[in-house]
Amino acid sequence: MLVLICGVSTGTASELLIGTSTADITPTLPVALMGQFNLRIAQEVETPITANVVALESREGARSLETAIFVSCDLVYISASIRTMVREEVRKLLPGFDVSKIILNATHTHTAPVLEDEEGESSFLYPIPKEGVTQVEAYKVFFARQVSSAIVKAWKGRKPGSVTWGLHRAAVGYNRRAVYQDSTAIMYGKTNLPAFRNLEGYEDHDINTLFFWNNSGKLIAMNVEVACPAQEVEHRSAINADYWHPVRNALRGKFGKDLTVLGWIGAAGDQSPHIMYRKAADERMQKLRNITRMEDIAHRIVDAVEETYKAVKDDRHPEVQFIHKTEQLALPMRVITEEEYQEAKTLHDAASEEIAKDPKAADRFFLKKTWHGDVMARYEKQKTDPLATYETEIHVLRLGDIAICTNQFELFTDYGIRIQAQSKALQTFVVQLAGPGTYLPTAKAVRGGGYSAVCQSNIVGPEGGQLLVDRTLALIEDLWSGDR
Repeated sequence: MLVLICGVSTGTASELLIGTSTADITPTLPVALMGQFNLRIAQEVETPITANVVALESREGARSLETAIFVSCDLVYISASIRTMVREEVRKLLPGFDVSKIILNATHTHTAPVLEDEEGESSFLYPIPKEGVTQVEAYKVFFARQVSSAIVKAWKGRKPGSVTWGLHRAAVGYNRRAVYQDSTAIMYGKTNLPAFRNLEGYEDHDINTLFFWNNSGKLIAMNVEVACPAQEVEHRSAINADYWHPVRNALRGKFGKDLTVLGWIGAAGDQSPHIMYRKAADERMQKLRNITRMEDIAHRIVDAVEETYKAVKDDRHPEVQFIHKTEQLALPMRVITEEEYQEAKTLHDAASEEIAKDPKAADRFFLKKTWHGDVMARYEKQKTDPLATYETEIHVLRLGDIAICTNQFELFTDYGIRIQAQSKALQTFVVQLAGPGTYLPTAKAVRGGGYSAVCQSNIVGPEGGQLLVDRTLALIEDLWSGDR
């Protein structure tokens, strides 16, 4: 199962060096947006989108012990190709640096550029016009240049500093899968029906925060983890960083204009900021308070971070145990049944017919066609490779008393709870979408069906999800083994 293991240090407390930077990754307009089934072309930038960087190194005198570079990006996810492009560019700019220690994650805003084209690594395609629109490859080159430059700036600017951590509760994400009397589930299903029974899964309302200071006592960066994707304005046709933009602005207003704020999305494959019931009451309160839903979300996160800061600001650690492990983990691919294949073929053929009747319909049906076509291709492939596996990159870090673990998926929240509940760390940050994002549902969700839990929505199923949890916990256990 395990192909590569690297990044193990002695784990002794050592001096911590910190560097920060921010890159503007806002595209040239017009540009195609990613995250919905229909093609959307953005003609407007409502907010800039950015990549925010924190570089860490532990040292013993002149000897470097461990490294990690965190890069949070206002994107729908991190495609394999742009991760490779960034790492290769950094390899050129910082010869000898271990680029496997660079972790890129996405905030999952649905109002950011498309990252894949027809020659890309996925069949999830849009019929993007060849003229008059920024092309995918051009944006990827721009992104890699901007982000790699920011990484180098953060790395070269690292200086001794201190870190602490904490958490506070604030309701931001809500489970978005409604379950009905017949045990079926629907994402964003109606809850005011007699057949509605419950929301399917748990909600994680912890706001986990890392704080970084320089040696002068100035707060220079925060990593804020929220178990909710940035999808409040997901249906718009404009560039928008979603709730992270007002969150960053508010935190900089309170703690300094140069503060670097990294947004981490916790395990939240079945969560969203959209309310599933009591909507009218919530809208009334917004009107009475004279705020928008986006402002309300930002207030909740910022208030939680401020409360955490007040409690932990005097508990700073200039020397910490810092260990960073990264692995390539082979997970079993979800098996496509004959029934699933036949259903996918029917829907694929129907979408193809719509496009054949009216080529302009491709804007609405092309992605559906390729979505179901991918299932058909997987079904044919598993005939010759029934035990196929999917290789995925994970990172597990120890920073003082806390653990940070990453995965590439839209990981259902129950998996994140399993990791946090069994972790040996005092506090565990689970960071999803640190790679190509596909949903990873629970067994309960698969039984209920619906978007996000059907085979079209995921490459890896519940069996692989539990293996991911188990291996992550085993790595955390290793990092704390010397504390017994």
